Amino acid sequence: MTATDLRMRGYRDADLPRLTDTFAGWIAQAGSCGYDHVGEVPHRIYENLRGRPVGELVQLWERDGGIVGLAVNGRFGNAFDVFTAPGLRGGGAELAMLRSAADTTAGQTDEGAVLTDVFDCDTTRIELLERLGFARFRTWDHVNERDLREAVEESRLPDGFAVRSARLVDADQLAAVRNHSFGTSWTGDLYRSAVMTEPGYDPAHEIVVEAPDGRIAAFAVCWLDRRNRIGHFEPVGTHRDFQRRGLAGAAMRHAMRWMAGLGMTRVTVNHDAENVAARRLYASLGFQKRHETYGYRRAIDTVRPARSR
Repeated sequence: MTATDLRMRGYRDADLPRLTDTFAGWIAQAGSCGYDHVGEVPHRIYENLRGRPVGELVQLWERDGGIVGLAVNGRFGNAFDVFTAPGLRGGGAELAMLRSAADTTAGQTDEGAVLTDVFDCDTTRIELLERLGFARFRTWDHVNERDLREAVEESRLPDGFAVRSARLVDADQLAAVRNHSFGTSWTGDLYRSAVMTEPGYDPAHEIVVEAPDGRIAAFAVCWLDRRNRIGHFEPVGTHRDFQRRGLAGAAMRHAMRWMAGLGMTRVTVNHDAENVAARRLYASLGFQKRHETYGYRRAIDTVRPARSR
């Protein structure tokens, strides 16, 4: 199959169920390397794009009515992701998807380069990126996994703290805990409209730890791939006023016991390779590093001329 056999169009909210089913099928066929977890799809489309127009920044490629590719452009301003059906990996179709995503992202940012990341095991994608002039510049994430068939301890919380699922009325608190965890600038209204009321999000899957004063002290969002029986956390955070009390770990233990009860056999979580605190937290919960992802970048001035061809 060549790029001319494909039809590209903008993503629509109604596409998400079919898209995540397709994504789970790719993982079942080819494994997680190069795909990550189905939960990354809504997370990257909605939470990472933070209310920006998904119809312009998210692209689907189709053939004969089936989805064969996905690009999420403009993540964090100048990063993009491309996911390609297993049968198209390494060929002209995947190369065209990467070119298109680099072009789209270059047109959305004032930064000097466009970025993407790739699994250490994905030699096919690495070769294509290097053919397009991208160069590796850092280790991006550690990809960690835990077997849920092994016992998970019950959560232990300091007196007065409680673990529960999120509610729509928590939007202001959920925005605040993200800002304190990651240095972002969410408002409650934006988090509610861009994430909580969008497809894929279920407040029952956002596990929070509530402090005695009513503030949300920590949170862990969990995602389920029922076809492949894999759980996933993204994101996980703790308000800076409540760090070093084991609260994020308590939320994750609670969620892992719940996931195991639903039949998940393993769970994954990724973290920035330079985040030592996250590495220690996940190791303490029984996670082991399975892969790394590498950051690749290319200068914008080498991308933009391709837009006129």
